[in-house]
Amino acid sequence: MFNRMKTCFLLYLLNLIFSLQSYLSHAAITTISANQSLSGDQTLVSEGGIFELGFFKPGKYSNYYIGIWYKKISEQTIVWVANRDNPVSDKYTATLEISAGNLVLFNKPSKLVWSTNISSSNSGSVVAILLDSGNLVLRNRPDDDAIDPLWQSFDYQTNTFLPGGKIKQAKKTTQPQYLTSWKNNEDPSTGLFSLELDPKGTYSYLIVWNKSEQYWTSGPWNGRSFSLVPEMGSNYNNFVFVLNQNESYFTYSVNDLSILSRFVMDVSGQIKQYTWLESTQQWNLFWSQPRGQCEVHSFCGPFGSCSENSMTYCSCLRGFEPKSVSDWNLEDHSGGCVRKTSLQCEGSDHSNRDNEGFLAIHNMALPNNAQFVGLGNAVECELTCFKNCSCIAYAYDSNGCSIWNGGLIDVQLLSSDDSSGKILYLKLATSEFRDSSKFSYRARVIIGVVGAVIGIGIFLALLLFVRLRQKKKMLATGNLLEGFMVEFGYKDLQSATKNFSEKLGGGGFGSAFKGTLADSSVVAVKKLEGVSQGEKQFRTKVSIVGTMQHVNLVRLRGFCSERTKRLLVYDYMTNRSLDFHLFLKNDSFEVLDWKMRYQIALGIARGLIYLHEKCEDCMIHNDIKPENILLDADFCPKVADFGLAKLIGRDFNKILTTMKGTKVYLAPEWLSRAAITAKSDVYSYGMMLFEVVSGRRNSDCQVTFFPTLAAEVVNQGGSVLSLLDPRLEGNANIEEVTEMLKVASWCVQENETQRPTMRQVVQILEGILDVNLPPIPRFNQVFVDD
Repeated sequence: MFNRMKTCFLLYLLNLIFSLQSYLSHAAITTISANQSLSGDQTLVSEGGIFELGFFKPGKYSNYYIGIWYKKISEQTIVWVANRDNPVSDKYTATLEISAGNLVLFNKPSKLVWSTNISSSNSGSVVAILLDSGNLVLRNRPDDDAIDPLWQSFDYQTNTFLPGGKIKQAKKTTQPQYLTSWKNNEDPSTGLFSLELDPKGTYSYLIVWNKSEQYWTSGPWNGRSFSLVPEMGSNYNNFVFVLNQNESYFTYSVNDLSILSRFVMDVSGQIKQYTWLESTQQWNLFWSQPRGQCEVHSFCGPFGSCSENSMTYCSCLRGFEPKSVSDWNLEDHSGGCVRKTSLQCEGSDHSNRDNEGFLAIHNMALPNNAQFVGLGNAVECELTCFKNCSCIAYAYDSNGCSIWNGGLIDVQLLSSDDSSGKILYLKLATSEFRDSSKFSYRARVIIGVVGAVIGIGIFLALLLFVRLRQKKKMLATGNLLEGFMVEFGYKDLQSATKNFSEKLGGGGFGSAFKGTLADSSVVAVKKLEGVSQGEKQFRTKVSIVGTMQHVNLVRLRGFCSERTKRLLVYDYMTNRSLDFHLFLKNDSFEVLDWKMRYQIALGIARGLIYLHEKCEDCMIHNDIKPENILLDADFCPKVADFGLAKLIGRDFNKILTTMKGTKVYLAPEWLSRAAITAKSDVYSYGMMLFEVVSGRRNSDCQVTFFPTLAAEVVNQGGSVLSLLDPRLEGNANIEEVTEMLKVASWCVQENETQRPTMRQVVQILEGILDVNLPPIPRFNQVFVDD
C-alpha cells in the first residue's frame, strides 16, 4: 500500500514538473537580462502587447529565425529578423540571451549564430526590451529611458520600415542603411531588392537591384514630400527629413495610433505601404512604387519575359524553362530561365550551325544592354548574330542593328495595341520550332536565298548597265575578278597617285600612297615588295583576300599585276593608323579618350575573330601592330595588311622577322621555329593592348619593360591608373583598364596554350567572361631589344 502511494506521488510530481516546463516554454517575458534567456516557444512581448519577439518558422522551411511580429492581429506578419542569413535548426536547443553586454543567439550551447556586437561598460546590468513601436532595444538597466539606447533594431532594419524608424546614412562612413527584401515569401534571407537613401546626398530614396543597379527614385525631398511621389505625404502620414552632424535620415509617424502601418521592401522589387483593416482581417495595399511590376529591374531574371497584362507577370521565353520551379512557385524569379535545348555552338564542336535559327517575338520592349552594330540591312544583322556564338538575340529597325550577348534581362511583352513594341529575334535550337506554325530557320533561309538570288539578279543587271555607261570614266581596265574586284592598270594608278608622290606609310612589305580615282573617290595604293609568286597564283590569292568583308577589316577594292609590279588598292581611312594617335605627341591628332580606346580594342578583336574563324579561307594575320590598324572617319578600327602572307609568298617570314619595328610584337614561337598558329596573332594583339593603355611603344627605353611592369601592378593590386597614358589625365574606367591589362598579360604568355582565343578576348572585354589574375609573362630579349 505504501509503495503504491509512493508511486502515485512520484507520477504526480513528474506531471507537475512537465506541466511547469510546458508553461515556462510558452510563457511570455517582458525583458531579457543577464540571468534570463529565451528559447523554444517563449516570447518577448512589448509593454502594450502590440509586438512580440520569438522563434518563428516561415512557410514549409524547417529552419527557425528570431523575429518580431504583430501580436494582436490574426495574420502573423514579420517586421524584423535577427538571423535572416543564419537560421537555427532547433528552437529548443537554441537560446537568445545576454552575454558580455550583448544580445546573442546561440545554436546549442557553444555556437554563436548572431550578436548585437557592441561594447558596453556595464555589461552585467544590460537588458533587452521590446517597445510598442516594434523597436528592440538594449539598455543599461530596465528603467533607463535614455533617448539613445545602447543598440536598437531600428538601426538594422530588414525588409520593413515601421513608424518611428528611419532609413539613414551615417556621415562618417557614408554607408547607406538598406531596407532589403526577403529572398522569397518563405525565405527571409537577404534578397536582391533594396531601398536606400541616395549616397550622393540628393535626399532621395533609391531602389536598387543587387546593391548595384538603380531602377527607381523618389526624387528629392522638398520639405513636405518627395518630388516624384507627392501622394506619400497625404492623409495620416507625417514625413520628416532629419539632418544633423552624425547622420541624415527620413522618418515618419502616423497621426492615428490605432492604425497599423508599415512600409515593406517587397519580394516583388517594389516598396509598398500597407495598413491593417480590422473589418476584413487583412492588410490593405495603400501605395506602391514603381507602379508597374515590369519596371523592376531583372524581376523575371535572365530569359524571363515580364507582362503587365498577366497576373503571373513572369514567363519564360519560347524554348526556355524556369531554372528553379520551386523558386518560381514562391514568386522568386531571380534565377530566370534556362534553355530546354542547348545551342550547338555551346558545345565543343560548333562548326556545323544548321541546327540553330531565330524565333520572331512581336510586341516586345527590348532590353537595354544591346550592342549596336552598324550594318545596312536586316539580313546582315541576322547573319552577324548567327555567326557569333555569344549572340543570343538581335533586333533590326530604323535605328539599325542591335544584338545581345549573354542573358536577356528586362524583356517585356507589351499589349498588342502598344505602338512602341519591337520584334525580337531569339536564337534557338531548330528542334524548338518543330510542330509549330513558325518557319524553321532552314526554311526561312531557303526562302531568303531564293529571294536574294532574284534580287541579286536584278541588281547585277542594273549594275552591268551602269558599269557599261561609266566604262569610259573608270580608271580600271574593265577586267573584274570575283566579288567585283577591279583590276587597275599600272599607269592609271601612277596617275591617280601623282606618280606616288603622297606617301602614307611604309614597312617591310612596301609603301602606301594616297590616290584619287576618276570618280573622285580617295584610295590608298600599296606597292608590294619582294613578291615571289607568279602572276596567276597572285591573282588567285588576291581574289580570295578580296572576298573577306567585315566591318573591322579594310576593304580591298582592287589590284594591279603587270610583269613584276604588284599593287593593292584599299579604301582610304581618314584618320590614318592607330600609331599616329598613340605615339605622336602633337596637335595633328586629337587624343583618343579611354572610351574610344576600349571600343577600338574591341573592334580589332572582332576583326581577328573573323580572320581566324568566320571567313571561308581563314588565315593568320601575322603582323598585328598599331601601324596596321586604320581608323575611318568615325574612328571605327579596320585591320589592314591581312593576307600578305598569301600574297608575298615564301619571303614573308624572312621579311617579318628582320623588320625592326615589328619584331617586338612577334610571339616567341617565331624565334623557336615552332608552328605559327592563330595564337601568334593573340600575342601581337596583347602587346598592342599595352600600348593602347600607356600611349607609348613597348620598345621605348625604360627601366622596366612596360608589359612586365603592367602585369606586376595588376597582380599586386597596385594603381593601374598610374600606367595610363598621361594625356588622359586619369580619366578612365578603372575596372576596364584593369580588365584590359589582365587580358593583355594573358595574351602574351610564352606558352601559347595559356593564351585565350580572340573570341574569349571579346567575351572578357564585353563583360561576358570573368578573367583571373595572370602569371607575370616572360619575354624573349631578342624581341624586346631593337
